[in-house]
Amino acid sequence: MPQQAPAREQIAFSRSLSRLAPEVRPIVPRLVGGLVVGLTASVLAVLVPQVFRAVIDALLKPGAGPSAVWWAAVVVLVMGVLEAGLTFLRRLFVIDPATNVETSMRLKLYRHLQVLPVSFHDRWGSGQLLSRAMTDLNMLRRWLAFGAIFLVVSVATVGVGVAMLFTISWQLALIFLAAAAPISIYSFRFRRQFMAASRRSQDQAGDLATAVEESVHGIRVLKAFGRSGEALESFAAQAEELRDTEVTKARHLAVFSMVVTLLPELALGAGLVTGVWLAATGQITVGALAAFFGTAAAVANPVEMSGALVGMALMAKTAIDRHYEVMDQKIAIADPEVPAAMPPRPRDALAFRGVRFGFEGRRGARGTATDDGARPVLERIDLELVPGETMALVGVTGSGKSTLLALVPRLYDVTAGSVEIDGVDVRKLPLAELRRIVSVAFEDTTLFSSSVRDNVLLGAAVRDGTDAELLLDEALDVAQAQFAYSLPDGVDTRIGEEGLSLSGGQRQRIALARAIAAKPAVLVLDDPLSALDVATEERVEARLREVLADTTTLVVAHRPSTVTLADRVALLRDGIIDDVGTHAELLARSEHYRYVIASLDAEPRDLDSARDPDDTLDDLEEAR
Repeated sequence: MPQQAPAREQIAFSRSLSRLAPEVRPIVPRLVGGLVVGLTASVLAVLVPQVFRAVIDALLKPGAGPSAVWWAAVVVLVMGVLEAGLTFLRRLFVIDPATNVETSMRLKLYRHLQVLPVSFHDRWGSGQLLSRAMTDLNMLRRWLAFGAIFLVVSVATVGVGVAMLFTISWQLALIFLAAAAPISIYSFRFRRQFMAASRRSQDQAGDLATAVEESVHGIRVLKAFGRSGEALESFAAQAEELRDTEVTKARHLAVFSMVVTLLPELALGAGLVTGVWLAATGQITVGALAAFFGTAAAVANPVEMSGALVGMALMAKTAIDRHYEVMDQKIAIADPEVPAAMPPRPRDALAFRGVRFGFEGRRGARGTATDDGARPVLERIDLELVPGETMALVGVTGSGKSTLLALVPRLYDVTAGSVEIDGVDVRKLPLAELRRIVSVAFEDTTLFSSSVRDNVLLGAAVRDGTDAELLLDEALDVAQAQFAYSLPDGVDTRIGEEGLSLSGGQRQRIALARAIAAKPAVLVLDDPLSALDVATEERVEARLREVLADTTTLVVAHRPSTVTLADRVALLRDGIIDDVGTHAELLARSEHYRYVIASLDAEPRDLDSARDPDDTLDDLEEAR
């Protein structure tokens, strides 16, 4: 299972927040508006006890009438209505811009994932990326719209409230503040513990999402081998680990909430005793005493909420760090700064000149390493395909055939040497232009949860209209994928996630049709016929010979019958081109070639499509 990149060093909270500046800058006026409105509502809540103070003191004076009560009731009512209206305005100010930030960051993340090299996706689990795109950004949006504003409002409310407590009674205010010291000391410990648990929880959630995705995609394998129980045990262990982490988070938060709730309450208890004594001795009025406790209650509420707000801030900080771990990944394969132009009369010749390639940390066949420390899979590859030629690439398993093919459309970049089309290094071509020229069909078929039509025309220059229909018909005919017309909704039938509602051979033919529909100048086929029965393969090869007459094609062959499609054959051995010639020439002079040919599959590896293509309704029902 691909794993997340190694954990990063601890990043300061302020530095993490600074990364958000470009995203948040456009909505700062709205956030400030929401903050001002929230602060105003909070101040109104703190001022209400001052009204009670005036009323109580007025009522205790000799000859006081009920008018003071009515006056106070009207004032409190007006303040309450204003506070409710301001709360409504705060939500209007911040919710829409916060969701815009979330959407913008999600789009940027997805766009970045599209341009990151295949080597990145080889290392990272899909669940980790999914959790960052969904859960982390959702958490960030909620913090921007609620947590951040309430945290600032709470701090301001406490500051204003404490100042008012000192204006009422400095003795009682000091007693109340006595609870602040232990809270401040414990908050440092809480921050460290909760942040570590939060990061661990979000990483484990990503791993769990990866496990779910893998088990769903591999459900047929799990069922076929009777390993659903083992998969459940593994998933249960991961789920239990995540549960333990969440419980740890909740425990840290519960203890912190208990501290910030209990200490102010104890301080208020001590203040009550002291306040009664001060009122009895005439040092403060009864109204002042009531106002003090009303104000203290208004201050205590944000103090009690501080645990949840700090916890949300720390989780948002972790979400920011995790998001930018992906966004900071360098785009190793990008458009050249100064693109080269193809010749005015392209001939579509393909050449590998002194090509060397290695995955970092992987040892080559001879145990050697490239200059940058990567272990070579391919070494000193020199191979040239003339325009319109079809060349088969053969070799034992692990000799580097698929890797060599992946260098043509720059799914990976060469470590040394160059891959050239008509004498132009593919690294000097814009990626869009290169991938218009080169089309690929992989052995491991990937289809999208869309219609057959959308999958086949994915790389086509035209997607709608009569030309698109003609192109679709031709591609399906060449790939012997006419079964698509017999599906419930014809070529508009949705084929499900990764095309798993189709058989292996059907998926492979759709993928081959997709490569053909792109009308490439250079076609790269990674054993695209491995799942077809011999009769279907013969029909596909016959049509391919017609459509590939002017297309330069490099095809990996895992079966002797596929070799017959080629004009010439290249023998790959231990990462090096061992020999090149026609099938007959290599049989005559190369012992290793004879060994490879003898070891190739004589039969298809997947007989899903061995029956008549017209029996597709039965095939589809059986696959489902």
